[in-house]
Amino acid sequence: MRSRSNSGVRLDGYARLVQRTILCHQNPVTGLLSASTDHKDAWVRDNVYSILAVWGLGMAYRKNADRDEDKAKAYELEQNVVKLMRGLLQCMMRQVDKVEKFKCTQSTKDCLHAKYNSATCATVVGDDQWGHLQVDATSLYLLFLAQMTASGLRIIFTLDEVTFIQNLVFYIEAAYKVADYGIWERGDKTNQGIPELNASSVGMAKAALEAIDELDLFGAHGGHKSVIHVLPDEVEHCQSILYSMLPRASTSKEIDAGLLSIISYPAFAVEDLNLVNVTKSEIISKLQGRYGCCRFLRDGYKTPREDPSRLHYDPAELKLFENIECEWPVFWTYFLIDGVFNEDKIQVQEYREALEGILIREKNGIVLMPELYAVPPEKVDEEYENPHSVDRVPVGKLPHLWGQSLYVLSCLLAEGFLAAGEVDPLNRRFSTGLKPDVVVQVTVLAESNQIKSLLQDHGINVQSIADIHPLRVQPARILSNLYTMLGRNKIMKLSGRPHRHIGVLGTSKLYVIRNQIFAFTPQFTDQHHFYLALDNQMIVEMLKIELAYLTSCWRMTGRPTLTFPITHTMLVDDGTDIHPAVLATIRKLEDGYFGGARVKIGKLSEFLTTSFHTHLSFLDPDCDVKLFDDPNEGRSSPDSEYGGYSADFCEKESQDELDQYINDVLQSTALKSYLPPTSKTANQPPVFSANHSTEEILSIMAKTKGLEVPAVSMSLPTKVLNTHRKSLNLVDNPHFFETKDRGNVLRLSKDARGDLDCRKLVEQLKECPTLHDQADILYILHILKGADWDTELDGQYGVTVHCLLNELYRKAGLNQEWGLIRYISGILKKRVEVLAEACTDLLSHHKQLTVGLPPEPREKIITAPLPPEELIDLIYEASGQDISIAVLTQEIIMYLAMYVRSQPSLFVEMLRLRIGLIIQVMATELARSLKCSGEEASESLMNLSPFDMKNLLHHILSGKEFGVERSLRPGDSSSSSPSISIHEMGHSGATKTERSGITKLKSEMKQFAHEGRSMSSSMFASMRNSTPSSPTSASPAGSSGETSWGDRKGQWLRRRRLDGAINRVPVGFYEKVWKILQKCHGLSIDGYVLPSSTTREMTPCEIKFAVHVESVLNHVPQPEYRQLLVEAILVLTFLSDIEVNSIGGIICVDRIVHMANDLFLQELKSFGATGSILEKDVATGICHFFYDSAPSGAYGTMTYLTKAIIIYLHDFLPSTGCAMQ
Repeated sequence: MRSRSNSGVRLDGYARLVQRTILCHQNPVTGLLSASTDHKDAWVRDNVYSILAVWGLGMAYRKNADRDEDKAKAYELEQNVVKLMRGLLQCMMRQVDKVEKFKCTQSTKDCLHAKYNSATCATVVGDDQWGHLQVDATSLYLLFLAQMTASGLRIIFTLDEVTFIQNLVFYIEAAYKVADYGIWERGDKTNQGIPELNASSVGMAKAALEAIDELDLFGAHGGHKSVIHVLPDEVEHCQSILYSMLPRASTSKEIDAGLLSIISYPAFAVEDLNLVNVTKSEIISKLQGRYGCCRFLRDGYKTPREDPSRLHYDPAELKLFENIECEWPVFWTYFLIDGVFNEDKIQVQEYREALEGILIREKNGIVLMPELYAVPPEKVDEEYENPHSVDRVPVGKLPHLWGQSLYVLSCLLAEGFLAAGEVDPLNRRFSTGLKPDVVVQVTVLAESNQIKSLLQDHGINVQSIADIHPLRVQPARILSNLYTMLGRNKIMKLSGRPHRHIGVLGTSKLYVIRNQIFAFTPQFTDQHHFYLALDNQMIVEMLKIELAYLTSCWRMTGRPTLTFPITHTMLVDDGTDIHPAVLATIRKLEDGYFGGARVKIGKLSEFLTTSFHTHLSFLDPDCDVKLFDDPNEGRSSPDSEYGGYSADFCEKESQDELDQYINDVLQSTALKSYLPPTSKTANQPPVFSANHSTEEILSIMAKTKGLEVPAVSMSLPTKVLNTHRKSLNLVDNPHFFETKDRGNVLRLSKDARGDLDCRKLVEQLKECPTLHDQADILYILHILKGADWDTELDGQYGVTVHCLLNELYRKAGLNQEWGLIRYISGILKKRVEVLAEACTDLLSHHKQLTVGLPPEPREKIITAPLPPEELIDLIYEASGQDISIAVLTQEIIMYLAMYVRSQPSLFVEMLRLRIGLIIQVMATELARSLKCSGEEASESLMNLSPFDMKNLLHHILSGKEFGVERSLRPGDSSSSSPSISIHEMGHSGATKTERSGITKLKSEMKQFAHEGRSMSSSMFASMRNSTPSSPTSASPAGSSGETSWGDRKGQWLRRRRLDGAINRVPVGFYEKVWKILQKCHGLSIDGYVLPSSTTREMTPCEIKFAVHVESVLNHVPQPEYRQLLVEAILVLTFLSDIEVNSIGGIICVDRIVHMANDLFLQELKSFGATGSILEKDVATGICHFFYDSAPSGAYGTMTYLTKAIIIYLHDFLPSTGCAMQ
């Protein structure tokens, strides 16, 4: 027998350690590890981490085998791993009904359990008795299932198990929007069972999705049926949310040591090296101690001050745990493994030595890793005084299996028994490596030969959809429908993938389905549901955004291929030529660069070899998937007015099941025309603003049922309708859903009983001069009879009101009448398909949303993702049934979501986006720029094309100065809406530093002189113009060519109004408020108090604290007044830097602002100002002129606020006068 080598002896030592500390807890029947000798429960996360040492040791034995026993030992260890992984699989498969429910509800009651009975695989506690929802635990299981399968272990045995794993992928796919209890099972750190979005869960899910994508679960022995499919857009969602959160861990934890598992081994979920380093240094500086790291700041677990008799903490109690949080040695094993992966020998050495100092050694030479180190109860006060000075004692489980396992794994790696690639066979560790530049391949396809020849006239040669046969092209919604077949299993009652929208990464691959190659056009070109795709400029804009997105987010091999269809809606009105915006885009694409993305334009057939192909094997005929399980399944909604690409279809007879299915989904319902044509040149101007509230229609019905209207009148005078259309006013009248003139009631036809005669109304449809009047009649029919009422127009049956409205919508779309399109969309309750996703995107980036106009009972706050139906109902309710506001709200949420994905920097220091206020500000801006009444401005807003609407929103968000002009664009003269162009102004506007106005203030404040300065006419110059500005007063300004004084008037009022509406605060504002709250009892803002006790619960950088401050500020309805309050608080915060222990009780911020306003008025009067200059705002009592003063400068608002604060605080603390000076 050969002698044992030195390495063999070392390995035997580790094997003994693993056997005595880890495997001794493994249940022989189920394979699960119990937490310790007295805890018989098996936690999913702990089990996966605890078996890693066994997996690593098995690979080390196989690699360093001296003799046959070593190979046997390797096999034995590997089977222990397989047994544990299959034990966890058993536990989860017993809860298959929960997996099915959770895909739709994402509720904490429908989730997989976090721990199971280690002897029976049964559940241990009830659904609501534990924080079970821990997406990171399920994700960790999938990540290591993938890694272990790739290393050669066979864990999954049957196709039913494969289907179950595919459904677990759907379970974690939505991690980016699921608030869970996180890695510590507690949720919010007050431990009151409040789930929150956790970066550690999102990161682990991202890693698991990437690892398991396209992986064959049967390893080398599998075929196409055992492959797992992941949609790339879901991974990208997780990535963008992760980036927006880090280094924060969640709303209540500003940093968490658990993030080590996602920025390094095992997840490697973050690709940006800077972000990895920032997060790592935050953990080291805020959490690292002498015995390991704390989990997070103010963590009370097992500290001497924790009350063991209750689970939850009182919010104010958290301050007690500061500086005495327990330290966990397990985090040092993460740093050690991280050092090995980064080949940083110093880091490895440093942490190995640190670990040697805190491990506990038994007499027999066994080394144990304690769970945590706590401050001894008698030394708590000493530790409060001098953090990290007291010697701590080991507490909790011994050994802590998770830590013990990672310790053994880190030793095997550090001593060279294992290479990094062996514990990471899927190469996750290279995620931060440099990525090659992405070139996006674009194929332009003409929908028909007519469009193809129109393009040829311009010298552009493209193929039509018929030309590319046998390749097939279909809209993205077909792909969404096909993907619902993935993961179906009748025996286990699993329904497959929920019907979700497929993003541009998913449509930029080519798909092999039943041996045919399919390309799919991106979602934004589909005019199927919402009107954004009817605006050609908007389509071009979306193309630009999607190309930039592909360039930055494409991770797959090969190049992305985007199929861009030129359809009949991209022609100019009369259909004789291609829309100029579309032509210009194709020309730009040919240059090779478009919107910052590198592109290559060509035929689809040329791109076959360089594109990424996905084989949708689950649709193959030999798989069990039946495309038609049930005759109603897969049908599209009654909305589908636009079919697919008809040229793509074979003859009816030769269609196989797949073609029939696609045809079925595309089955179009509203392609026939029933409405008579209207004359565009009617005698009255067809300006249109949708404003009909249900209330108004009901009043019409009430009056027609009464006897006020003579039964003779059978006509519907258009003049009356126009007065109704005019009554929407977003600017002057905040109660925008009360109509103004109830006197002019429509005179509608009635039948013999005195009810409205709907049949006569249908007849009138034929005589209407404009589309708008047809829309009004159809709206009344829709309210009275419902959408499915058969109008029997021209004696045809089955012509429902819904059909006619859909057709009208199409006509309005061709004429680009946006006001009308929005109005009909509202009647039809059309909704943006991706509205729920857009809303979720904003929420996951830690932005809260409100819909409707303030104040609060009417303004509805959205703080958690809602299902699409609930969301739509909420929006309609908050809009007071004003249908166009409801539609516009959806549109704006869409644009905000586009910007939060593509330009997150626009949203810095904004926590709550108030859609109602944003709409109001947009209307006010139009009124100001076009010098028109509120009604006309609201109407112009409704008539803006989606592209212009998006631009206007962008200008408001970016804080740039811009102007709006009326213009008649060439080619637009046919459309009835008054065209408006938006352009940026020069640098006449406020700069950032000027806007926050704080530059010189600190120095001025410390040496504030009380002498009255001689004031001269310079004061008037510094305050722009000398009349108060109201948004509707039209003042004669200079010609647009030069900026005259008139243009500058109202500039600061407007700036404050914009910043107040979008809730923008200066950078670092919330941290400063936290500091000031430590020096007083609270701040009173508009009658609501922000108490200083909040700082006992929350730390300064916590999002939860910022949201709390924000919610108090949001009680202020006037945006400009809110901004003055923010400025006042900002000046107050400078006091927190001055050495004063306390600045009194509750500070009333409103009082300070009013005192500053009075000082300002006194100075104005001392200069003999009279009349309109001194006019005050009725609601707040603040002088208009004060609102319109710049913050900085001798006569800026900050100067008066500073004086007011000094006077105010003098009352409290007479002695601080000197300190102030």
